[in-house]
Amino acid sequence: MDIFASPEDIPADYGSAAVGIGNFDGVHRGHRVVLSRLAEVAEQRGLKSIAVTFDPHPRAVHRPEAAVEQICSLSQRLALIGGLGIDATVVQQYSLEWADQSAERFVLDYLVRGLRAAVLVVGSDVRFGRDNSGDLATLMRLGAEHGFEVVVIDEVGVGARYSSTSIRRRIEAGDVRGAAEELGYNHALMGEVVHGEKRGREMGFPTANLDIGADGLVPADGVYAGWMTFPARGLRLPTAISVGTNPTFHGHVRTVEGHAIDVEFGDLDVYGETMEVEFVDRIRGQVAFRGMEPLIAQMHADVDRARAVLGLQTPFS
Repeated sequence: MDIFASPEDIPADYGSAAVGIGNFDGVHRGHRVVLSRLAEVAEQRGLKSIAVTFDPHPRAVHRPEAAVEQICSLSQRLALIGGLGIDATVVQQYSLEWADQSAERFVLDYLVRGLRAAVLVVGSDVRFGRDNSGDLATLMRLGAEHGFEVVVIDEVGVGARYSSTSIRRRIEAGDVRGAAEELGYNHALMGEVVHGEKRGREMGFPTANLDIGADGLVPADGVYAGWMTFPARGLRLPTAISVGTNPTFHGHVRTVEGHAIDVEFGDLDVYGETMEVEFVDRIRGQVAFRGMEPLIAQMHADVDRARAVLGLQTPFS
């Protein structure tokens, strides 16, 4: 997928396009309906499919005091959009000045003339332009006057409405299974493997620690069943994932670490490598234990539960 910072960056010979616009935070099931339809319409009409997304998130610009952490990073978002067969994404830098365009100027100058949009693919609740003054009726009128087509998706998600806000709340509460139902895939973090305290190794549960600055929204503290993937190795491992501050050891720094289940992982040197941590279900919340023995017993129980969640057989069964 081609990535552009503005319409000016698109080559002159790129051709006319079918265009869809949105924040696409999480690229959830509703977004996927729009983007898949965009790719389909473009192919049917012999056009390029172009998605327009924003960076930073408009809310961070209009209401910085109420800005929220996004479900996935820009790089994750672009990878997800590209996976749906979109030809190009324009990552528009969002600013108050850019947002102050009138609805008509935005459509005609930015979309039609700038992106050479012959078709606009939108949801029925589309809003755009200064103070969100433009709506579907505005688009239909401008399309009739200026000769571009408007393709309307009336009901995103076949009767269900999906919301980035709802998904974000689920992840923040630890409901990663519920979030996956709305996303259409398991929520994941992506980052570099870093050195930890190595307490897990000492207790017989070696872990790979994810850089706390990793891409993606970190779920609520607790223990999860999921997967670790190391793209450079083509390696995907069933995993018990711990998110939290290690209160048993009076920790204060929040960490994300994964223990590979039933895999000889302890001697594998993955420090500095890129790792994806994928969350399937939450097993329990964070607990402070009175000493090592109850903690180790609980870790064995956590691994057993994670194994069951992931549909793995008990070793030697």
